[in-house]
Amino acid sequence: MATLNHHHHHHDWCFSLMMIIMLMLCSSSSDVDALHEPTSKHIIQTHTHYHTLQISSLFPASLCTATTTTPSSSSSTGSNKRHSTLEVLDRHGPCSQLGQDKDAAATTIPSLSEVLSHDQSRVDSIQARVKSNSDTNKIKDTNLNPNRFKDKKANLPVQSGRSLGSGNYIVTIGLGTPTKTLSLIFDTGSDLTWTQCEPCARSCYQQQDPIFDPSASVSYSNISCNSPQCSQLSSATGNNPGCSSTTCVYGIQYGDQSFSVGFFSKDKLTITATEVFPNFLFGCGQNNQGLFGNTAGLLGLGRNSLSIISQTAQKYGKYFSYCLPSTSSSTGHLTLGKSGVSRNVKFTPFASSQGTSFYFIDILSISVGGRILPISQSVFTTAGSIIDSGTVITRLPPAAYSTMSAAFRKQMAKYKTAPAYSILDTCYDFSGLTTVSIPTISFTFGGNVKVDLAPSGILVAISTSRVCLAFAGNSNADDVGIFGNTQQKTLEVVYDVGGGNLGFGPAGCK
Repeated sequence: MATLNHHHHHHDWCFSLMMIIMLMLCSSSSDVDALHEPTSKHIIQTHTHYHTLQISSLFPASLCTATTTTPSSSSSTGSNKRHSTLEVLDRHGPCSQLGQDKDAAATTIPSLSEVLSHDQSRVDSIQARVKSNSDTNKIKDTNLNPNRFKDKKANLPVQSGRSLGSGNYIVTIGLGTPTKTLSLIFDTGSDLTWTQCEPCARSCYQQQDPIFDPSASVSYSNISCNSPQCSQLSSATGNNPGCSSTTCVYGIQYGDQSFSVGFFSKDKLTITATEVFPNFLFGCGQNNQGLFGNTAGLLGLGRNSLSIISQTAQKYGKYFSYCLPSTSSSTGHLTLGKSGVSRNVKFTPFASSQGTSFYFIDILSISVGGRILPISQSVFTTAGSIIDSGTVITRLPPAAYSTMSAAFRKQMAKYKTAPAYSILDTCYDFSGLTTVSIPTISFTFGGNVKVDLAPSGILVAISTSRVCLAFAGNSNADDVGIFGNTQQKTLEVVYDVGGGNLGFGPAGCK
């Protein structure tokens, strides 16, 4: 199954998928709710080699300071931009209604240690998939290879709405006629978009929006088992589709055993009032369980033909951008199409070495406090790297991480250290301080594109007495590196999928 980390579970999963499909038609409704996650990060003032920041800026405010839906003052084109722009929220912050549910039990926010432990499951799943992809590529007859599904980004999906602390970013779209609004987790590591659907034949977890009812939409229709669209599910989900009477049935499971099974369907997708796509293919979930919080499902931004990026390619040219806010008390944006991307964006080519499963990029070097770290280029090329909107903490090859951590510690020597926290081992106690000075960190990607991280991309605050460097080392030198969402905060990140480039610009949001 595409989403399990252990090959030997393959048969169990196929069997369980068939069971789920069969059970789906029996009715019994149970609420599986899972909610989560806090976030914690920061803001700034910058000198060439260090940032001086208020420690309070590392924590979200209790009230939402939503910026407007426009991405940034640095946009090159003003008003025509916003047609295809959605507001991005951290689903557990004060800007999200998902966190304001009357039912307190439904809004339990996971601790940061839970978030980091789910993050590690996602990372393990991604790394296993990348490894088997590169092994498969050596064999060449990928169509017959039973491991072929492993190279599909689709499966490590939003890694299951994993309780992803700062990692669960949501956008709101409209589906059906009349339009019903749905808040979905968006993820570049996933292809199939799905939402929970009435009558929840098997199981729906608790969500904030009313559950989508296909019988109430005049534009809804099911996809039949023998249609070409149905067969596209294999590559998008890693599972062969099922068939219920004549309707195509999808099943997708994520790295932490969350899953969604239901009818493959099409209906009208409304991105904004003026941007409407009549026959959008999506999963109408009848059996959904796992860590999706109060969201209505998942929006897939991957490269597969079923992703929203591919389905809207005629209009938007496989081009999208987003900005993730520095803390959960502010908002970012997700924009489909090219209009209005800032001129300050610099592009690095996607690395082609690993096929199309993930958005691969080349890291050339890392600087701490203005100095390039002495890391051999082979350390980065051995592992390769991807950018992923769903991984919280950036993972570096072990040799790169140890060098970075040592340089950071050296420049932070005047501060009191604190014990490690989960996967984070370079931590400080800032009790009693109101401001701190931390070294800048920048990454240089292929084409010599230098990207300076915001302070919110350098430190994670667990509490005032424990603030940690927001990076971790992989276990093995050949595990793929992952440029995660904490490090992407406040950057305008531009995916020119058609043109083969990834862009970064400063101050895309706050």
